[in-house]
Amino acid sequence: MSWIPFKLGQPKKQIVSKTVERDFEREYEKLQKLEEQTKKLHKDMKKSTEADLAMSKAAVKISGDLLGNPLCEQDQAFLESMTALDTAMKRMDAFNQEKVNQIQKTVIDPLKKYSSVFPSLNMSVKRREQALQDYKRLQSKVEKYEEKEKTGPIMVKLHQSREELKPVREEFEAKNKQLLDEMPKFYNSRIDYFQPSFEALIRAQVAYFTEMHTIFTELTDQIDQGGLTDEQRKQENESKLNELRSLSIVADD
Repeated sequence: MSWIPFKLGQPKKQIVSKTVERDFEREYEKLQKLEEQTKKLHKDMKKSTEADLAMSKAAVKISGDLLGNPLCEQDQAFLESMTALDTAMKRMDAFNQEKVNQIQKTVIDPLKKYSSVFPSLNMSVKRREQALQDYKRLQSKVEKYEEKEKTGPIMVKLHQSREELKPVREEFEAKNKQLLDEMPKFYNSRIDYFQPSFEALIRAQVAYFTEMHTIFTELTDQIDQGGLTDEQRKQENESKLNELRSLSIVADD
């Protein structure tokens, strides 16, 4: 926990109980972890959506390159397969963009807004610490005069110090009470705040992958007319490659 440094003598009187201080530190540390986790989640969600878009854009680029292959000018069946693939990849990219836009609005933006609350919270904690240090300084001053011989001038200074201490003590106690009351409420509110976002994330993913299932099922029906298994395709490719290797232009010297 980060505190504002002050080089002052400590009062003999314990003005904040160890229990209260432990409670305060515990609640604030929970919020510091929450801030760190919220920022990390926001960053990871942005990276995830950027990667999603890059993936679908790359798929469209690949299908476009295949469609521009000279083989498409010679083989009608290959042209039809590559046209079907290109159409499917463009549909995937469009649905992916829609999914990312939805996640941006329902997850990434709310995470950013939530993170924006923490600076003011941290400032409130710093103000509380400043008030505590002022309280300790004036309490030490009062104690110093209480220990001196009770002469007229000392009694006047003691009275003045106590009067000076009173509003400072009240300010600290008010700030301390407010934070002890509100920090747990803020921490506990995270579930109600984030639950709609995470539900929206799940719905966006379900909608997207449902569409992908439809798109790729249709694509399979269009291009997989041979009905070959992956192993059969592998064997077929090996056979074709062996034929190419037997050509004199690729034979070993």
